[in-house]
Amino acid sequence: QVQLVESGGGLVQAGGSLRLSCTASGRTFNNYDMGWFRRAPGKEREFVAAIIWSGWSGGSTRYADSVKGRFTISRDNAKNMAFLQMNSLKPEDTAVYYCAARRTGSGDFAFWGQGTQVTVSS
Repeated sequence: QVQLVESGGGLVQAGGSLRLSCTASGRTFNNYDMGWFRRAPGKEREFVAAIIWSGWSGGSTRYADSVKGRFTISRDNAKNMAFLQMNSLKPEDTAVYYCAARRTGSGDFAFWGQGTQVTVSS
């Protein structure tokens, strides 16, 4: 099992930045892909970004079109942490953000954090 805990959410004005952190525990961090998802009020959960495990030196990244160029996902394998740097935030980025993990090569993300609220005011 993998336990995930997010932190770093909060209230920010449009155009501002936030950095979300995700701390993983329970198993070694290697061979796991990490992802960020979000659920806005009244909407379905949606994919935001993912970083694919490709060894201790880093990983390839994927982004939703809506956040490309504004958000950056990264990971620190030595600390079992993943991050989501969010810049140029917009009110439509307001949502609960969830960290997720999956065994590399598997399908769905099987492990989820409890979520952290991000609110962007206009």
